Amino acid sequence: MTQRPSLDEYFLEIAFVVGKRATCLRNNVGAVIVRDKRILSTGYNGAPSGMEHCLDTGCIRNLENIPSGTRHEKCRAVHSEQNAIIQAAIHGVSISGATIYCTHQPCVLCAKMIINSNIVRVVYATPYPDEDSLKFFREAGVKVEHIPFALKSGTSGEN
Repeated sequence: MTQRPSLDEYFLEIAFVVGKRATCLRNNVGAVIVRDKRILSTGYNGAPSGMEHCLDTGCIRNLENIPSGTRHEKCRAVHSEQNAIIQAAIHGVSISGATIYCTHQPCVLCAKMIINSNIVRVVYATPYPDEDSLKFFREAGVKVEHIPFALKSGTSGEN
């Protein structure tokens, strides 16, 4: 008999499915914002609306050998966490008091947006080389949980 996934596993798996829509050449990242066991918003990383995707233009960060976790301003993609927060705002959905499930640990830029959005908990599957985000979350009192995760379909949760 198959064991029923925990809610954290369930929403993390959905974040990985959302991340399949990403158009970044480096990482397919997904985010799901949840409150009271209900999905409020989702997001994946990709170019701003109406702009060409990195799949079409190439990745400037790869061309310039920019290490992961640095020089975020050089990336043309909007991060998955940012897109999930933006989608909630566009549709008038309050995310205050919610949990955000992320395929990857949020960067410091996303951490600041998450904190100011009054999201109270972050659950992520894949570590990211940005210790500053974890410091910001601790200082702001946001609960953070790292849950290593592999999709049950046999596909790894890693990119």
